[in-house]
Amino acid sequence: MTDQKTHFGYSQVHEHEKARKVAEVFDSVAGKYDIMNDLMSGGLHRVWKAATVARAAVRPGMRVLDIAGGTGDLSKAFLKKVGTGGEVWLTDINESMLRAGRNRLTDQGLLPELALCNAEALPFPTDYFDVVTVAFGLRNMTHKDHALAEMRRVIKPGGKVMVLEFSRVNSLLAPAYDVYSFKILPMLGRLVANDADSYNYLAESIRMHPDQQTLLRMMQDAGLEKVQYTNFTAGVVALHTGTKFE
Repeated sequence: MTDQKTHFGYSQVHEHEKARKVAEVFDSVAGKYDIMNDLMSGGLHRVWKAATVARAAVRPGMRVLDIAGGTGDLSKAFLKKVGTGGEVWLTDINESMLRAGRNRLTDQGLLPELALCNAEALPFPTDYFDVVTVAFGLRNMTHKDHALAEMRRVIKPGGKVMVLEFSRVNSLLAPAYDVYSFKILPMLGRLVANDADSYNYLAESIRMHPDQQTLLRMMQDAGLEKVQYTNFTAGVVALHTGTKFE
């Protein structure tokens, strides 16, 4: 079996190395993840996530899968909507992040189902979930096409896959965004999380992630239909949604 190379930020690494290197990043930042999210986005990540939850239109009794759910922002919101008859699965490939999410939600009296798993090989039945979400996690996956195909597999006919991710910012803002990403962001990482390198990787991984139209086509190639996206904050973030019809 050939061991092809893939990107880790701007670097090229062997595919088998990427998951380990991404894990090292999130092991490092897990303890300061929520604080850094607020600082990095000026609190806007909460607005973007709230918009995702609203568009998911989750109702009581539904089953929701939160992939790369980290510290559980989306799972928390979905648990309040599905009620006692529904299910919310908080999943992540990184044990440190999953533990942080579990502890945070249980401290608030919320009990999601938990699974430590790889999004490229989900341990769930076909046609099981009503909604699958991944927020700020797709760009870290080695084989995004495999992950998208798995998301489609596990949703029911009529179900939705929702991808909230950093995307291609409006060209007028690009110069200022680059200064923020490659100068200010690593500085915040060093001061708050004692880890500039991980936040430099974050900036690079955003630039390497497919832009809005490319991701739309990738979701279509995975078999999703009626794929569309909405830009937030001039394209800093985009929410892609696709539906399964068979």
